Amino acid sequence: MTQTAVSPSDPAVQQPERTRAGGLLLTVILVGQFLAILNVNIVNVATPTIRADLHSSGAGLQMIVAGYTIVYAVLLITGARVGDLFGYRNAFLSGLALFAVTTLGSGLAPTTGWLVAFRLAQGAGAALMMPQVMTLIQRNYQGAARGRALGLWSAVISGGIVVGQALGGVLLGLGAGWRIVFLVMVPIAVLLLAVGMKVLPPDAGGARRAGLDPAGLVTLSAAVLLFVVPLVLGRDLGWPLWGWISMGLSVVMFVVFVRVERWVTARGGRPLVDASVLRAPGMRPGLGVLLFGPATWGAFLFTSALHLQGELHLTPLASGMMLVPCALAFALVGLGWPRLPARLQRRLVPFGYVVAAPAYVGLGLAAAGGLPYAAMSALIGAGLGVQVAVTNLATEQVADEYAADASGALLTVMQLGQVIGVSTVGTLFVSLQGHASASMSTAAALAGLAVLAGISSLFLVRRRTTTPVVS
Repeated sequence: MTQTAVSPSDPAVQQPERTRAGGLLLTVILVGQFLAILNVNIVNVATPTIRADLHSSGAGLQMIVAGYTIVYAVLLITGARVGDLFGYRNAFLSGLALFAVTTLGSGLAPTTGWLVAFRLAQGAGAALMMPQVMTLIQRNYQGAARGRALGLWSAVISGGIVVGQALGGVLLGLGAGWRIVFLVMVPIAVLLLAVGMKVLPPDAGGARRAGLDPAGLVTLSAAVLLFVVPLVLGRDLGWPLWGWISMGLSVVMFVVFVRVERWVTARGGRPLVDASVLRAPGMRPGLGVLLFGPATWGAFLFTSALHLQGELHLTPLASGMMLVPCALAFALVGLGWPRLPARLQRRLVPFGYVVAAPAYVGLGLAAAGGLPYAAMSALIGAGLGVQVAVTNLATEQVADEYAADASGALLTVMQLGQVIGVSTVGTLFVSLQGHASASMSTAAALAGLAVLAGISSLFLVRRRTTTPVVS
Protein backbone atom coordinates (compact mmCIF):
# COMPACT_ATOMS: atom_id res chain seq x y z
CA MET A 1 0.00 0.00 0.00
CA THR A 2 1.37 3.36 -0.99
CA GLN A 3 1.00 6.13 1.55
CA THR A 4 1.23 9.77 0.57
CA ALA A 5 2.07 12.29 3.28
CA VAL A 6 0.10 15.50 3.15
CA SER A 7 2.17 18.60 3.63
CA PRO A 8 0.77 21.41 5.77
CA SER A 9 1.55 23.75 2.91
CA ASP A 10 -0.63 21.79 0.48
CA PRO A 11 -3.42 24.12 -0.72
CA ALA A 12 -5.94 21.35 -0.16
CA VAL A 13 -4.95 21.21 3.48
CA GLN A 14 -3.87 24.73 4.32
CA GLN A 15 -6.58 26.60 6.21
CA PRO A 16 -5.76 30.27 6.81
CA GLU A 17 -8.99 30.63 8.79
CA ARG A 18 -8.05 28.03 11.42
CA THR A 19 -7.63 30.53 14.20
CA ARG A 20 -10.19 33.13 13.13
CA ALA A 21 -13.41 33.20 15.19
CA GLY A 22 -12.52 29.72 16.45
CA GLY A 23 -14.76 29.80 19.52
CA LEU A 24 -17.71 31.39 17.73
CA LEU A 25 -17.34 29.06 14.77
CA LEU A 26 -17.45 26.04 17.08
CA THR A 27 -20.46 27.44 18.92
CA VAL A 28 -22.45 27.90 15.71
CA ILE A 29 -21.84 24.44 14.30
CA LEU A 30 -22.30 22.65 17.62
CA VAL A 31 -25.55 24.44 18.47
CA GLY A 32 -26.79 23.52 14.99
CA GLN A 33 -25.86 19.93 15.69
CA PHE A 34 -27.59 20.16 19.08
CA LEU A 35 -30.86 21.23 17.43
CA ALA A 36 -30.68 18.28 15.02
CA ILE A 37 -30.09 15.79 17.86
CA LEU A 38 -32.69 17.45 20.10
CA ASN A 39 -35.27 17.09 17.34
CA VAL A 40 -34.99 13.29 17.48
CA ASN A 41 -36.12 12.95 21.09
CA ILE A 42 -38.15 16.02 21.95
CA VAL A 43 -41.01 14.80 19.73
CA ASN A 44 -41.38 11.47 21.56
CA VAL A 45 -42.81 13.15 24.63
CA ALA A 46 -45.38 15.06 22.56
CA THR A 47 -46.92 12.11 20.69
CA PRO A 48 -50.00 11.71 22.97
CA THR A 49 -50.99 15.36 22.48
CA ILE A 50 -50.28 15.20 18.74
CA ARG A 51 -52.55 12.16 18.45
CA ALA A 52 -55.35 13.95 20.33
CA ASP A 53 -55.05 17.23 18.39
CA LEU A 54 -54.52 15.91 14.86
CA HIS A 55 -56.43 12.61 15.30
CA SER A 56 -53.37 10.75 14.04
CA SER A 57 -53.42 7.03 13.37
CA GLY A 58 -50.82 4.71 14.83
CA ALA A 59 -48.99 4.56 11.49
CA GLY A 60 -49.09 8.35 11.24
CA LEU A 61 -47.54 8.75 14.69
CA GLN A 62 -44.82 6.25 13.81
CA MET A 63 -43.87 8.26 10.74
CA ILE A 64 -43.95 11.53 12.69
CA VAL A 65 -41.41 10.07 15.12
CA ALA A 66 -39.40 7.79 12.82
CA GLY A 67 -39.55 9.62 9.46
CA TYR A 68 -36.94 12.14 10.57
CA THR A 69 -34.50 9.40 11.63
CA ILE A 70 -35.02 7.37 8.45
CA VAL A 71 -34.33 10.25 6.05
CA TYR A 72 -31.44 11.48 8.16
CA ALA A 73 -29.73 8.08 8.16
CA VAL A 74 -30.24 7.52 4.43
CA LEU A 75 -28.89 10.92 3.34
CA LEU A 76 -25.89 11.39 5.66
CA ILE A 77 -23.21 10.32 3.19
CA THR A 78 -24.96 12.26 0.42
CA GLY A 79 -24.86 15.33 2.67
CA ALA A 80 -21.14 14.86 3.16
CA ARG A 81 -20.59 14.68 -0.61
CA VAL A 82 -22.69 17.82 -1.20
CA GLY A 83 -20.38 19.65 1.22
CA ASP A 84 -17.37 18.42 -0.74
CA LEU A 85 -18.89 19.60 -4.01
CA PHE A 86 -20.31 22.98 -3.06
CA GLY A 87 -18.37 23.92 0.07
CA TYR A 88 -18.83 22.90 3.70
CA ARG A 89 -19.93 26.39 4.72
CA ASN A 90 -22.59 26.51 2.01
CA ALA A 91 -23.82 23.00 2.80
CA PHE A 92 -24.06 23.66 6.55
CA LEU A 93 -25.93 26.93 6.12
CA SER A 94 -28.25 25.44 3.48
CA GLY A 95 -29.01 22.49 5.74
CA LEU A 96 -29.63 24.80 8.68
CA ALA A 97 -31.95 27.00 6.58
CA LEU A 98 -33.91 23.95 5.42
CA PHE A 99 -34.08 22.70 9.00
CA ALA A 100 -35.39 26.10 10.22
CA VAL A 101 -38.10 26.33 7.55
CA THR A 102 -39.30 22.76 8.01
CA THR A 103 -39.24 23.08 11.80
CA LEU A 104 -41.51 26.11 11.48
CA GLY A 105 -43.70 24.11 9.11
CA SER A 106 -43.85 21.23 11.61
CA GLY A 107 -44.97 23.60 14.35
CA LEU A 108 -47.74 25.02 12.15
CA ALA A 109 -48.78 21.75 10.42
CA PRO A 110 -52.59 21.52 10.14
CA THR A 111 -52.80 17.75 9.59
CA THR A 112 -50.86 14.55 10.24
CA GLY A 113 -49.90 14.32 6.56
CA TRP A 114 -48.37 17.79 6.56
CA LEU A 115 -46.51 17.07 9.79
CA VAL A 116 -45.07 13.85 8.36
CA ALA A 117 -43.95 15.68 5.21
CA PHE A 118 -42.25 18.43 7.19
CA ARG A 119 -40.56 15.85 9.45
CA LEU A 120 -39.15 14.05 6.40
CA ALA A 121 -37.81 17.35 5.06
CA GLN A 122 -36.37 18.13 8.50
CA GLY A 123 -34.39 14.91 8.26
CA ALA A 124 -32.99 16.02 4.89
CA GLY A 125 -31.94 19.35 6.40
CA ALA A 126 -30.21 17.61 9.30
CA ALA A 127 -28.45 15.19 6.93
CA LEU A 128 -27.11 18.13 4.93
CA MET A 129 -25.99 20.01 8.03
CA MET A 130 -24.57 17.33 10.34
CA PRO A 131 -21.68 15.89 8.26
CA GLN A 132 -20.26 19.39 7.82
CA VAL A 133 -19.84 19.75 11.60
CA MET A 134 -17.19 17.05 11.90
CA THR A 135 -15.62 18.12 8.60
CA LEU A 136 -15.34 21.75 9.71
CA ILE A 137 -13.80 20.64 13.01
CA GLN A 138 -11.26 18.46 11.25
CA ARG A 139 -10.32 21.18 8.77
CA ASN A 140 -10.24 24.14 11.17
CA TYR A 141 -8.76 22.72 14.37
CA GLN A 142 -5.55 20.81 14.99
CA GLY A 143 -3.78 19.10 17.88
CA ALA A 144 -5.17 19.71 21.36
CA ALA A 145 -7.73 22.20 20.00
CA ARG A 146 -9.11 19.51 17.71
CA GLY A 147 -9.34 17.07 20.62
CA ARG A 148 -11.26 19.61 22.70
CA ALA A 149 -13.58 20.41 19.78
CA LEU A 150 -14.34 16.72 19.26
CA GLY A 151 -14.94 16.39 23.00
CA LEU A 152 -17.58 19.12 22.81
CA TRP A 153 -18.97 17.52 19.64
CA SER A 154 -19.43 14.23 21.48
CA ALA A 155 -20.87 15.94 24.57
CA VAL A 156 -23.45 17.71 22.43
CA ILE A 157 -24.56 14.40 20.91
CA SER A 158 -25.04 12.78 24.31
CA GLY A 159 -26.52 15.89 25.90
CA GLY A 160 -28.99 16.45 23.08
CA ILE A 161 -30.53 13.04 23.64
CA VAL A 162 -30.99 13.53 27.38
CA VAL A 163 -32.06 17.18 27.14
CA GLY A 164 -34.62 16.26 24.48
CA GLN A 165 -36.42 13.96 26.90
CA ALA A 166 -36.40 16.49 29.75
CA LEU A 167 -37.09 19.63 27.69
CA GLY A 168 -40.08 18.03 26.00
CA GLY A 169 -41.61 17.39 29.41
CA VAL A 170 -40.92 20.96 30.56
CA LEU A 171 -42.43 22.57 27.44
CA LEU A 172 -45.55 20.41 27.52
CA GLY A 173 -45.89 21.16 31.22
CA LEU A 174 -46.26 24.85 30.34
CA GLY A 175 -49.59 24.02 28.73
CA ALA A 176 -48.69 25.50 25.34
CA GLY A 177 -49.47 22.33 23.41
CA TRP A 178 -47.30 20.11 21.23
CA ARG A 179 -46.46 22.80 18.66
CA ILE A 180 -44.13 24.54 21.09
CA VAL A 181 -41.61 21.66 20.90
CA PHE A 182 -40.97 22.66 17.28
CA LEU A 183 -41.49 26.41 17.39
CA VAL A 184 -39.01 26.92 20.24
CA MET A 185 -36.18 25.84 17.91
CA VAL A 186 -37.01 28.24 15.07
CA PRO A 187 -35.60 31.52 16.49
CA ILE A 188 -32.44 29.71 17.59
CA ALA A 189 -31.93 28.35 14.07
CA VAL A 190 -32.51 31.79 12.54
CA LEU A 191 -29.97 33.36 14.91
CA LEU A 192 -27.45 30.66 14.03
CA LEU A 193 -27.95 31.40 10.33
CA ALA A 194 -27.28 35.09 10.84
CA VAL A 195 -24.13 34.49 12.88
CA GLY A 196 -22.97 31.56 10.76
CA MET A 197 -22.93 33.62 7.56
CA LYS A 198 -20.37 35.87 9.23
CA VAL A 199 -18.11 33.41 11.04
CA LEU A 200 -18.06 30.19 9.00
CA PRO A 201 -14.85 30.14 6.94
CA PRO A 202 -15.22 30.07 3.15
CA ASP A 203 -14.00 27.01 1.28
CA ALA A 204 -13.75 26.31 -2.40
CA GLY A 205 -15.67 23.05 -2.75
CA GLY A 206 -15.99 21.19 -6.00
CA ALA A 207 -12.30 21.21 -6.94
CA ARG A 208 -11.59 17.80 -5.46
CA ARG A 209 -14.61 15.98 -6.82
CA ALA A 210 -15.44 14.63 -10.25
CA GLY A 211 -19.17 14.54 -9.51
CA LEU A 212 -21.88 13.26 -7.23
CA ASP A 213 -21.49 9.57 -8.20
CA PRO A 214 -25.22 9.02 -8.89
CA ALA A 215 -24.86 5.24 -9.20
CA GLY A 216 -23.21 5.03 -5.80
CA LEU A 217 -25.75 7.44 -4.35
CA VAL A 218 -28.72 5.37 -5.54
CA THR A 219 -27.37 1.98 -4.48
CA LEU A 220 -26.15 3.14 -1.05
CA SER A 221 -29.38 5.03 -0.32
CA ALA A 222 -31.40 1.96 -1.28
CA ALA A 223 -29.24 -0.28 0.91
CA VAL A 224 -29.52 2.00 3.96
CA LEU A 225 -33.26 2.56 3.40
CA LEU A 226 -33.97 -1.17 3.12
CA PHE A 227 -32.02 -1.73 6.34
CA VAL A 228 -33.21 1.20 8.47
CA VAL A 229 -36.96 1.22 7.75
CA PRO A 230 -37.72 -2.26 9.11
CA LEU A 231 -35.46 -1.68 12.12
CA VAL A 232 -37.11 1.63 12.98
CA LEU A 233 -40.70 0.47 12.40
CA GLY A 234 -40.40 -3.27 13.01
CA ARG A 235 -40.69 -3.23 16.80
CA ASP A 236 -44.03 -1.41 16.79
CA LEU A 237 -45.38 -3.46 13.87
CA GLY A 238 -44.51 -6.83 15.41
CA TRP A 239 -41.60 -7.58 13.05
CA PRO A 240 -43.61 -8.41 9.92
CA LEU A 241 -42.29 -10.65 7.15
CA TRP A 242 -41.69 -7.74 4.78
CA GLY A 243 -39.21 -6.29 7.27
CA TRP A 244 -37.02 -9.40 7.22
CA ILE A 245 -37.18 -9.52 3.42
CA SER A 246 -36.20 -5.85 3.31
CA MET A 247 -33.17 -6.39 5.56
CA GLY A 248 -32.10 -9.33 3.40
CA LEU A 249 -32.35 -7.18 0.28
CA SER A 250 -30.30 -4.49 2.01
CA VAL A 251 -27.37 -6.92 2.21
CA VAL A 252 -27.67 -7.51 -1.52
CA MET A 253 -27.73 -3.78 -2.18
CA PHE A 254 -24.65 -3.20 -0.02
CA VAL A 255 -22.81 -5.76 -2.16
CA VAL A 256 -24.04 -4.00 -5.30
CA PHE A 257 -22.87 -0.68 -3.86
CA VAL A 258 -19.34 -2.04 -3.30
CA ARG A 259 -19.20 -3.31 -6.88
CA VAL A 260 -20.49 0.00 -8.23
CA GLU A 261 -17.83 1.90 -6.31
CA ARG A 262 -15.10 -0.37 -7.67
CA TRP A 263 -16.45 0.23 -11.18
CA VAL A 264 -16.46 4.02 -10.67
CA THR A 265 -12.87 3.88 -9.40
CA ALA A 266 -11.74 1.70 -12.32
CA ARG A 267 -13.18 4.25 -14.76
CA GLY A 268 -11.16 7.03 -13.14
CA GLY A 269 -14.14 8.60 -11.38
CA ARG A 270 -14.49 9.56 -7.73
CA PRO A 271 -16.63 7.11 -5.73
CA LEU A 272 -19.14 8.22 -3.11
CA VAL A 273 -17.00 6.65 -0.39
CA ASP A 274 -13.33 6.72 -1.36
CA ALA A 275 -11.56 3.45 -0.54
CA SER A 276 -8.46 5.48 0.35
CA VAL A 277 -10.26 6.76 3.43
CA LEU A 278 -11.22 3.28 4.59
CA ARG A 279 -7.60 2.17 4.19
CA ALA A 280 -6.30 5.01 6.36
CA PRO A 281 -4.91 3.65 9.66
CA GLY A 282 -7.60 3.64 12.31
CA MET A 283 -10.66 4.08 10.10
CA ARG A 284 -11.79 0.46 9.79
CA PRO A 285 -11.35 -0.49 13.47
CA GLY A 286 -12.80 2.91 14.37
CA LEU A 287 -15.92 2.11 12.34
CA GLY A 288 -16.29 -1.12 14.31
CA VAL A 289 -16.13 0.70 17.64
CA LEU A 290 -18.51 3.39 16.40
CA LEU A 291 -21.03 0.72 15.45
CA PHE A 292 -21.14 -1.06 18.83
CA GLY A 293 -20.48 1.96 21.08
CA PRO A 294 -23.44 4.05 19.86
CA ALA A 295 -25.53 0.86 19.75
CA THR A 296 -25.13 0.31 23.48
CA TRP A 297 -25.45 4.05 24.25
CA GLY A 298 -28.62 4.56 22.21
CA ALA A 299 -30.19 1.37 23.54
CA PHE A 300 -29.36 2.36 27.12
CA LEU A 301 -31.00 5.79 26.84
CA PHE A 302 -34.05 4.34 25.08
CA THR A 303 -34.68 1.50 27.53
CA SER A 304 -33.92 3.75 30.51
CA ALA A 305 -36.62 6.19 29.41
CA LEU A 306 -39.12 3.33 29.08
CA HIS A 307 -38.15 1.91 32.46
CA LEU A 308 -38.15 5.20 34.35
CA GLN A 309 -41.39 6.52 32.86
CA GLY A 310 -43.19 3.19 32.53
CA GLU A 311 -42.24 0.92 35.41
CA LEU A 312 -41.15 3.62 37.90
CA HIS A 313 -43.88 6.10 36.79
CA LEU A 314 -41.58 9.13 36.62
CA THR A 315 -42.55 12.19 34.57
CA PRO A 316 -40.55 12.90 31.39
CA LEU A 317 -38.79 15.73 33.25
CA ALA A 318 -37.90 13.53 36.24
CA SER A 319 -36.78 10.77 33.88
CA GLY A 320 -34.50 13.16 32.04
CA MET A 321 -33.06 14.51 35.29
CA MET A 322 -32.26 10.97 36.43
CA LEU A 323 -29.97 10.64 33.41
CA VAL A 324 -28.22 13.98 33.91
CA PRO A 325 -25.33 12.38 35.92
CA CYS A 326 -24.80 10.02 33.00
CA ALA A 327 -24.67 12.84 30.44
CA LEU A 328 -22.37 14.93 32.64
CA ALA A 329 -19.96 12.02 33.17
CA PHE A 330 -19.96 11.35 29.42
CA ALA A 331 -19.13 14.99 28.71
CA LEU A 332 -16.44 15.26 31.41
CA VAL A 333 -14.56 12.23 30.11
CA GLY A 334 -14.86 13.43 26.52
CA LEU A 335 -13.60 16.90 27.38
CA GLY A 336 -10.91 15.68 29.77
CA TRP A 337 -9.45 13.08 27.44
CA PRO A 338 -7.27 15.53 25.37
CA ARG A 339 -5.67 16.81 28.60
CA LEU A 340 -4.24 13.41 29.50
CA PRO A 341 -0.63 12.48 28.66
CA ALA A 342 -0.39 11.14 25.12
CA ARG A 343 0.70 7.68 26.31
CA LEU A 344 -2.52 7.34 28.31
CA GLN A 345 -4.95 8.65 25.75
CA ARG A 346 -4.99 5.51 23.62
CA ARG A 347 -5.14 3.16 26.62
CA LEU A 348 -8.20 5.01 27.89
CA VAL A 349 -10.40 3.71 25.08
CA PRO A 350 -10.60 -0.03 25.93
CA PHE A 351 -10.65 0.84 29.64
CA GLY A 352 -13.80 2.90 29.12
CA TYR A 353 -15.72 -0.11 27.87
CA VAL A 354 -14.27 -2.21 30.70
CA VAL A 355 -15.93 0.27 33.07
CA ALA A 356 -19.22 0.44 31.16
CA ALA A 357 -19.89 -3.30 30.82
CA PRO A 358 -20.06 -4.17 34.57
CA ALA A 359 -21.80 -0.84 35.24
CA TYR A 360 -24.66 -2.06 33.05
CA VAL A 361 -24.95 -5.14 35.25
CA GLY A 362 -24.99 -2.87 38.29
CA LEU A 363 -27.77 -0.86 36.63
CA GLY A 364 -29.84 -4.00 36.32
CA LEU A 365 -29.40 -4.66 40.04
CA ALA A 366 -30.35 -1.03 40.81
CA ALA A 367 -33.55 -1.11 38.74
CA ALA A 368 -35.59 0.27 41.65
CA GLY A 369 -34.15 3.70 40.86
CA GLY A 370 -32.91 6.36 43.24
CA LEU A 371 -29.27 7.14 44.01
CA PRO A 372 -27.89 3.67 43.10
CA TYR A 373 -29.47 3.93 39.63
CA ALA A 374 -28.07 7.44 39.09
CA ALA A 375 -24.61 6.29 40.27
CA MET A 376 -24.55 3.33 37.88
CA SER A 377 -25.73 5.52 35.00
CA ALA A 378 -22.90 7.96 35.78
CA LEU A 379 -20.38 5.11 35.56
CA ILE A 380 -21.87 4.11 32.22
CA GLY A 381 -21.58 7.68 30.96
CA ALA A 382 -17.98 7.90 32.14
CA GLY A 383 -17.09 4.64 30.40
CA LEU A 384 -18.77 5.50 27.12
CA GLY A 385 -17.31 9.01 27.19
CA VAL A 386 -14.22 7.55 25.49
CA GLN A 387 -16.16 7.57 22.23
CA VAL A 388 -14.79 11.03 21.50
CA ALA A 389 -11.31 9.50 21.67
CA VAL A 390 -12.48 6.85 19.20
CA THR A 391 -13.57 9.53 16.74
CA ASN A 392 -10.26 11.34 17.05
CA LEU A 393 -8.16 8.19 16.66
CA ALA A 394 -10.22 7.02 13.69
CA THR A 395 -9.76 10.27 11.77
CA GLU A 396 -6.27 11.43 12.85
CA GLN A 397 -4.62 9.80 9.83
CA VAL A 398 -7.17 11.07 7.28
CA ALA A 399 -5.98 14.06 5.26
CA ASP A 400 -8.13 17.19 5.37
CA GLU A 401 -9.12 16.83 1.73
CA TYR A 402 -10.84 13.53 2.61
CA ALA A 403 -12.51 14.87 5.76
CA ALA A 404 -15.99 14.78 4.19
CA ASP A 405 -15.62 11.10 3.24
CA ALA A 406 -14.61 10.26 6.79
CA SER A 407 -17.41 12.36 8.31
CA GLY A 408 -20.09 10.76 6.18
CA ALA A 409 -18.88 7.22 6.83
CA LEU A 410 -18.46 7.68 10.59
CA LEU A 411 -21.80 9.44 11.10
CA THR A 412 -23.66 6.86 9.02
CA VAL A 413 -22.18 3.98 10.99
CA MET A 414 -22.92 5.74 14.29
CA GLN A 415 -26.53 6.31 13.25
CA LEU A 416 -26.92 2.70 12.10
CA GLY A 417 -25.43 1.56 15.41
CA GLN A 418 -28.00 3.56 17.37
CA VAL A 419 -30.85 2.20 15.25
CA ILE A 420 -29.61 -1.37 15.68
CA GLY A 421 -29.19 -0.97 19.44
CA VAL A 422 -32.61 0.62 19.96
CA SER A 423 -34.41 -1.92 17.78
CA THR A 424 -32.76 -5.05 19.19
CA VAL A 425 -32.31 -4.26 22.87
CA GLY A 426 -35.48 -2.16 22.85
CA THR A 427 -37.46 -5.11 21.51
CA LEU A 428 -35.96 -7.37 24.18
CA PHE A 429 -36.93 -4.93 26.93
CA VAL A 430 -40.47 -4.40 25.64
CA SER A 431 -41.06 -8.13 25.24
CA LEU A 432 -39.94 -8.77 28.85
CA GLN A 433 -41.60 -5.74 30.44
CA GLY A 434 -43.44 -6.79 33.56
CA HIS A 435 -41.28 -9.88 34.10
CA ALA A 436 -38.74 -10.11 36.91
CA SER A 437 -35.96 -10.86 34.42
CA ALA A 438 -36.52 -7.75 32.27
CA SER A 439 -33.96 -5.47 33.91
CA MET A 440 -31.16 -8.03 34.19
CA SER A 441 -31.70 -9.43 30.68
CA THR A 442 -31.60 -5.94 29.21
CA ALA A 443 -28.53 -5.09 31.29
CA ALA A 444 -26.77 -8.22 30.02
CA ALA A 445 -27.53 -7.29 26.41
CA LEU A 446 -26.21 -3.76 26.94
CA ALA A 447 -23.08 -5.13 28.61
CA GLY A 448 -22.56 -7.49 25.67
CA LEU A 449 -22.62 -4.59 23.21
CA ALA A 450 -20.12 -2.71 25.39
CA VAL A 451 -17.82 -5.75 25.36
CA LEU A 452 -17.99 -5.91 21.56
CA ALA A 453 -17.09 -2.21 21.40
CA GLY A 454 -14.18 -2.81 23.76
CA ILE A 455 -12.84 -5.73 21.70
CA SER A 456 -13.06 -3.60 18.53
CA SER A 457 -11.21 -0.78 20.28
CA LEU A 458 -8.21 -3.05 20.91
CA PHE A 459 -7.59 -3.10 17.15
CA LEU A 460 -7.96 0.67 17.00
CA VAL A 461 -5.42 1.54 19.69
CA ARG A 462 -2.80 -0.77 18.18
CA ARG A 463 -2.72 1.33 14.98
CA ARG A 464 -0.54 4.41 15.04
CA THR A 465 1.26 6.63 12.57
CA THR A 466 2.25 10.26 12.85
CA THR A 467 1.38 11.85 9.52
CA PRO A 468 -2.04 12.22 7.92
CA VAL A 469 -2.12 9.84 4.96
CA VAL A 470 -4.27 8.60 2.19
CA SER A 471 -3.66 5.43 0.29
